[in-house]
Amino acid sequence: MKNTVTFLPDNISIVVDRGTNLLEAALAAGVHINASCGGQGLCGKCRVLVEAGEVDSKRTEKISKQEYDQGWRQACTSLVLSDCTVRIPPESRGAKRLKAQKLDMGKADRKIASLKTKPLAEGWVFDPLAIKVPVQLAPPTLNDNVSDLTRLSLGLKQQHDIENLSVDLRCLKAMPKILRSADWNVTATLMPPLEPEAILSEGAKSAPLRLVRLEPGDTSEFNLAVALDIGTTTVCAELIDLNMGKVLAEAAEYNRQAQYGDDVISRITYAQKPDGKQKLQSLVVSSINQVVDELVEQTNTSKKNISCIASAANTTMTHLLLGLETRYIRETPYVPAANFMPAVYASDIGIDVPDCVEFYSFPAVASYVGGDIVSGILSSGVFQKEQLTLYIDIGTNGEIVLGNRDWLVCAACSMGPAFEGGGIQYGMRAEPGAIEGFHINPLTLEPMLITVERKRPRGICGSGLISILAELLSACVIDRNGKFAHDLPSDRIREGRFGWEYVVTRAQESATRSDIVITEVDIENLIRAKAALFAGCLTLLESLSLTFDELDRVIIAGAFGRYINIENGKRIGLFPDIPDEKFQFLGNGSLIGSRLVCLCREMLDEVQRIAKMMTNIELSDNPSFMDKYMGALFLPHTDEHLFPDVSEYLRSTRQTVRSERKHPGEFQTRPPGRLGSQEYA
Repeated sequence: MKNTVTFLPDNISIVVDRGTNLLEAALAAGVHINASCGGQGLCGKCRVLVEAGEVDSKRTEKISKQEYDQGWRQACTSLVLSDCTVRIPPESRGAKRLKAQKLDMGKADRKIASLKTKPLAEGWVFDPLAIKVPVQLAPPTLNDNVSDLTRLSLGLKQQHDIENLSVDLRCLKAMPKILRSADWNVTATLMPPLEPEAILSEGAKSAPLRLVRLEPGDTSEFNLAVALDIGTTTVCAELIDLNMGKVLAEAAEYNRQAQYGDDVISRITYAQKPDGKQKLQSLVVSSINQVVDELVEQTNTSKKNISCIASAANTTMTHLLLGLETRYIRETPYVPAANFMPAVYASDIGIDVPDCVEFYSFPAVASYVGGDIVSGILSSGVFQKEQLTLYIDIGTNGEIVLGNRDWLVCAACSMGPAFEGGGIQYGMRAEPGAIEGFHINPLTLEPMLITVERKRPRGICGSGLISILAELLSACVIDRNGKFAHDLPSDRIREGRFGWEYVVTRAQESATRSDIVITEVDIENLIRAKAALFAGCLTLLESLSLTFDELDRVIIAGAFGRYINIENGKRIGLFPDIPDEKFQFLGNGSLIGSRLVCLCREMLDEVQRIAKMMTNIELSDNPSFMDKYMGALFLPHTDEHLFPDVSEYLRSTRQTVRSERKHPGEFQTRPPGRLGSQEYA
């Protein structure tokens, strides 16, 4: 159910889902409310008056009973239950207001929606990768002494209409003992062939099922899968119930290989050292084991209930995990050991699960376009639709795909781990306490921030970094080179150990009991990362004589917080300056694709088809890419013609802010306007 919230005195309205946090709604609407504790209700700075409508909010110690009865609430602890009108008092806005709505870009009625976490792909049906079926067999006699495998095959055909069965050797070795110890009452785990040749020759639907595991008794109630996204910086995982078709839990950990380098090149280099490859393989396996342990602990289940694992990773991560040679990935002409990997037993590569759990790796396209991007294209549905789509996966490696159901062209560029929190002094993953939303009062320079799960601030995740950079730029706190202004009347801007910085959260309000800051060094890293991605997109488009304006859709994938502001992404030059309605946000597309394969075995055919459709364009030796990268080392870009609306907006906004600082009037917090709709299809 949707409700409209109107903020006074700005008279700005926003459409939100019922139950949306009021501070969150204000942030999305571009309405400033002082809030420096991350939305935990501790600082008491976000007091508002609910003049009409209903919100769900308990009284806090920051609001007296008399005030509560009058309609006063803390925005960060209030949930929208109906259409409502909310007045923000001067003390909650930072006191200063502009005389007129000079910063209003003209769009007051806006919408907000949470990020997508489900596949955009169409036409798939629930048909799990692994199925478990109970079988009750009659014991052999002198008159009926067929082999154990024949007896089991006949039982599966008679009781479940399953025939043309093949068997795994490891399962066959254990079969005689299991059948007899279980008094011939067992559960069979069955999967389609995972070898590329078998899938391509017969199709996952028509190929015979394989018996991969036999368990005593009826264990068919417990049938789980693990979906993995093994990133250069982060390993993400989901635990999936294959009987119910739903995600039971999710977990994420930093990839422990990061201690030997932030990017794939440094890890390939380390892998050439004595025992380097073995050490890196052991480290990524330990990260996988950690997330699997977390999933099992969250759901109070057992690893013995896991039937299979599907993994999407870039080419280097897959090679290192499987113990393959990586050196030729980085040497001209950039050749991986293989694109299509055979299925392996998870336990054979060190993953702490039962012996018969199979591990499926998504196929790669090239040395720097791996199974993670193939998985993302699967989940996005780009390969199914006519619209010309640009798919952007933001991670340590920025991977880009352009095309539709008829053709796909791809490229990759090294962004570094900045937008995943790496190389940023207080960067972190999008987990509890991460600052994911930020707004600044341009005159007082006081922040408004929201953290994941409303916990005390611990650091800044990707969506928070994008918002902070965009807000500091618009408020003239930094210039277009990312350098701080030194003459602003606020102690939040100061010279720290690593140069100039802005204090996002003060020590008394943070979970770390230390100031959380963003530094010029952090900003330089973010600018380099966004420059690499934008240059990659521009190079790919120009190689096909296309422009951003010709795109029908742009799908953004990546592990951000729960919300991402497209306007802010445009403002810093991360996203192209095209209409908001063309953008869609998928979330972690790589992980969603892994989940989709676990839930629908027919998607295995589509995975193979996608990998074969994709044509790779190398950017590493492309002079045009380097020229475009240098041009993008600016906010938003050195070429304003690429960002016409953003450039006009920044000129107007920054001129107004400078004028009001010299001649302060009443401050009117700007709504982000037409550059920032939060509604994604």
